[in-house]
Amino acid sequence: MLVLGIETSCDETSAAIVDNQFDVKSNIVLSQQDHAIYGGVVPELASRAHMRSLVPVVEQALFAANTSWNELDGIAVTRGPGLVGSLIVGVSAAKGMSLACGKPLIGVHHLEGHIFSTLLENKIETPFLTLLVSGGHTELIRVEKLGQYKLVGRTRDDAAGEAFDKVAKLLGLLPKAGSIMGGRIISELADQGNPQAIAFPRALVGDSDFSFSGLKTAVLNYVRKLSRDQREVQLADIAASFQAAVVDSLIAKTLAALEQVETDVKAVCIAGGVAANRSLREGLRAEVERRDVPFYSPSPIYCTDNAAMIGAVGAYRLSLGDCDSYDLDAVPRLSLY
Repeated sequence: MLVLGIETSCDETSAAIVDNQFDVKSNIVLSQQDHAIYGGVVPELASRAHMRSLVPVVEQALFAANTSWNELDGIAVTRGPGLVGSLIVGVSAAKGMSLACGKPLIGVHHLEGHIFSTLLENKIETPFLTLLVSGGHTELIRVEKLGQYKLVGRTRDDAAGEAFDKVAKLLGLLPKAGSIMGGRIISELADQGNPQAIAFPRALVGDSDFSFSGLKTAVLNYVRKLSRDQREVQLADIAASFQAAVVDSLIAKTLAALEQVETDVKAVCIAGGVAANRSLREGLRAEVERRDVPFYSPSPIYCTDNAAMIGAVGAYRLSLGDCDSYDLDAVPRLSLY
């Protein structure tokens, strides 16, 4: 069984071919470059770029997988959450392709795609615990079984990725660096700094919930007291200390959740764009494995938005005989629970 996956929830235009064993035959990701000068994704520009790029990206995915339209068994597409204009482009295109080639249509929840991203390279028994960290989401999710999810904890304000982006902009790293990926820029800068140089706070609210707005404010207040020269000298230390505070909070909450959830949890996983952060991956792996629990993380290419994870969900649902009608619509605030 082969499924074409389509992902256009934000500013990556992606298409992939995946089979029902979650084997990725191709995964093409086109990242938009037009947003850097604005310091963030501009929704209208993103949707127009998807309109220009989606068909060529799909054709490239089919070619790379040596697959024809006739060999496909279904077409899966992200229906939400995300930017409404971007989602509409993907959903509309998927409907047209489905109708034209007579293949079933499967609408996929973007966060479920991230959960499945770990399964692209690993066989994982359920139930397992997933820390999903991205620009828009920071959540701890218990995967009872594929398709059945329980929210364990979530951020009460900023997502972890959002905090990285805002602090990168605060430090003058965006858009001057020619990118809107604040997390990657701070991570690279942090490698040159001392993570213990500045004692930024670790917010530990509630049992398994996160909070990053206070940390962001602490960085702002610290930077405001510095002269321009002082800030330049301390830039790497600020980045390293901020990153350490975020990573410490994410690890502490995940471990707390692991102790609170039922003892039958078979593994801990991490997914989402921030999962590509080396400090977080290595730190969480060490702590989880110290507790004799298996730990899994996707390769960096599958951490950020991609169509392979969408195709995997689509292939799984299609194997159960589940598909959608042409009434399928984009839902920018679609709930997983």
